[in-house]
Amino acid sequence: MENLRLMNGKPCACGKKHFYDVENIVSGKGVVAQLPEKVKKFGAKKAFVLSDKNTFKVAGERVIKLLEDADITVLSFSFNDDEVVPDEKSVGLAIMHFDRSCDIIIGIGSGVINDIGKIVSAVSGKPYIIVATAPSMDGYASATSSMTRAGLKISLPSRAADVIIGDVDILKTAPLKMLKSGIGDMLAKYVSICEWRIANLITGEYYCENVAKLVRGALSRCVQNAQKLMERDEDAILAVFDGLVIGGVAMNYAGVSRPASGVEHYFSHVWDMRGVEFGLKVDFHGIQCAVGTLIASRLYEKIKKITPDKQKAITYVKNFDVEDWNAQLKSFLGKGALSMIELEKKEGKYDVNKHAKRIDVIIENWDKVIQIIEEELPSAQQIENVLNILDAPKTLSEIGVDENILSISFKATKDIRDKYVLSRLAFDLGVIEEIL
Repeated sequence: MENLRLMNGKPCACGKKHFYDVENIVSGKGVVAQLPEKVKKFGAKKAFVLSDKNTFKVAGERVIKLLEDADITVLSFSFNDDEVVPDEKSVGLAIMHFDRSCDIIIGIGSGVINDIGKIVSAVSGKPYIIVATAPSMDGYASATSSMTRAGLKISLPSRAADVIIGDVDILKTAPLKMLKSGIGDMLAKYVSICEWRIANLITGEYYCENVAKLVRGALSRCVQNAQKLMERDEDAILAVFDGLVIGGVAMNYAGVSRPASGVEHYFSHVWDMRGVEFGLKVDFHGIQCAVGTLIASRLYEKIKKITPDKQKAITYVKNFDVEDWNAQLKSFLGKGALSMIELEKKEGKYDVNKHAKRIDVIIENWDKVIQIIEEELPSAQQIENVLNILDAPKTLSEIGVDENILSISFKATKDIRDKYVLSRLAFDLGVIEEIL
């Protein structure tokens, strides 16, 4: 973690000064015992402790005892649902149980609890501490919350935790599937860094090599520890947890989610949106991202074999029927598609004149695009090998997603955010149909 501190607030070759808002990151054995000390440093006397029924049993009871033994008053709220959905209802419940007499918020959990805790903190203006219960996702240090709002999966601005506590004695008790999810979320970084560089080349989007290097190092350590993670080796668990925290800090440093998510995350978002809209099964975020990463790596291997054809690309985009596509989106995603359609009205990625400029840049820099893919992405077989070590899902059917929706899922990823990813490159090349 020392590299994080070395970069914080320092001028960078990219032209920015990088900052992250997390005051203290503590990981190791038995470190949850430091919680009362961290709370008192904020001058806090009454804590709002947020958990769900599983994380309450895993660490919530212990946290409350630690606080009360240190003469810190506790107001506790725990979700009773088997699965807490990151949406307006869950956020509303947490805020309605919060009392303004509380002067600090403590989340006990991982993805959803942390995202909700960050929102309550942002709304109330109170400091926030997260006691992690699983190394399962990279949102611990990020200043956004992954939420479903009006049916659309969004990254909602919230605030980063002030203190992150990762006690390996707690983390190692997480379900094995959550450990796999953490590696899955890290594998996604292969694609995200690749696409960040490609976007910088094609659209001129901001890019920082030092931030990318930070993420690559964390990713490498996670992959090297994949086998030991399955054995619940403490060093391996901390490697994954620290890697996920670094991913969140990297997003703060960059000011965008680019260092940690790309098209593989958008696959997951699409499936989550369908789950909310149609009551379909969804899997852990990191598990879905791992499958998305494998799909993306296979599609990038096909992209590398493409020879860009300007006339073919221009003809494809000119003949693209936006209204027909919007109708397909509505049918596929329901009300969540409406926000995506509105985003396109502002963005104009389907505008033929904008496309004509992009395709010229793509063709001029095609050798560099290929070079970036080869430098950043392992082969699909290498990704699959890691998933085999984890005994993790590799196909849509294994995560409860209909194999027949792969094509439209990929096409929909280009509309999720205003971000240049693989599906947009394939669209611009006029090959989005044929590589599928």
